[in-house]
Amino acid sequence: MYKVDLPIDQSIENALERRRSAETARKARIYNTRLRVMGLDLAALDQQVQEKKHQQYKEKQRDKAFDKLREYHDEALLQQDFDEKEKQDALQADLTQYWATHQRVEDSRDVDLKCGQKGVLSITTPEGEMGPACMTIFQGEDIGEEQRRREQMKKTDRDLRAQKEDNERRHVGEKQREMIVNKELVLQDLRGVQLHALDEECKKAARMALDNYNQALTAERAERLKEQHRREEMEKRAEMQHTLTSDIMTECAEAAERELRGRRSARVLVDRWKGMSPEQLSAIHKEREEQGQERERQRVTEKIQDAAWELQLLKLSREAEKEERRTEELRREKRIQTGHYNMQLAREQQAHQEFLNKKLYTNKPSKDYFDQFNTSSR
Repeated sequence: MYKVDLPIDQSIENALERRRSAETARKARIYNTRLRVMGLDLAALDQQVQEKKHQQYKEKQRDKAFDKLREYHDEALLQQDFDEKEKQDALQADLTQYWATHQRVEDSRDVDLKCGQKGVLSITTPEGEMGPACMTIFQGEDIGEEQRRREQMKKTDRDLRAQKEDNERRHVGEKQREMIVNKELVLQDLRGVQLHALDEECKKAARMALDNYNQALTAERAERLKEQHRREEMEKRAEMQHTLTSDIMTECAEAAERELRGRRSARVLVDRWKGMSPEQLSAIHKEREEQGQERERQRVTEKIQDAAWELQLLKLSREAEKEERRTEELRREKRIQTGHYNMQLAREQQAHQEFLNKKLYTNKPSKDYFDQFNTSSR
């Protein structure tokens, strides 16, 4: 057979290369401490930032479009207002021109009344150019014009005279009303003066009555003071008389004792007491001796009780010492038992540890055993 150069299939090598590249990228992601601990997805975060920027850009473009639309509307409204104003000005100018051309005062029927002329205006337009509408007065018409004008003038004079009479009557009425108002004001002033005078008289009478009342009060107070002085003088004289004739000055012994109402005991009045009698002194000494004897008997009784208490306390202290020694002995025995138990536990634990170290855990793993883990992203 002849040797033929066939193309080599690179699909298997390309697939292996793609798998190696994916494995390398996966290891870079997994073994990156920052990404593994914090759990960040940089691609998603970058995409969110781009979306946020794109959204802000679209909002800015929309705001700019709205601003331009508002400016366009404002300009359109201003132009519309300007055009409307120009239309109104043009319409007003045309209307004024129409009035000046087709509705002149000289062409009206009432031109004699409006312009103050007695007859119609002279027509200077040629006869051939005047139409039927220009004929305002014809021959034979308005025969009673002079009579009507005279009647109108008389009526105007009558109206003027009536108006003048009304004005005079109104002026006279106003003067009369003003006189009446002035009279009323004068009467009010007189009445105010009279009321003021009456008020002053009333105040004067009130002051006089108040002065009389104050004088009466002063006299009454002076009389009351005199009566009080007389009563105080009488009380002082009665007190002096009582002091001179009292028991304290006469030194009466019975005056120092007064029987209380409803009681048998007597109360001694200190301000009148002159001292005790011999009988009272002997009774006090006798009672003092009895109290001393009673106090001595109480001291003997207390000594006997104290001795009994001391004996009882001594018995209790001895019993407490015996109980303390018994408790200490029990505590010492318990410590010995606990020590023996701990020694037994230590021996058992040491034997178990030797079993683990010498019989159970004899095959220790080497460094190669730990290096075989965590070598792939899978």
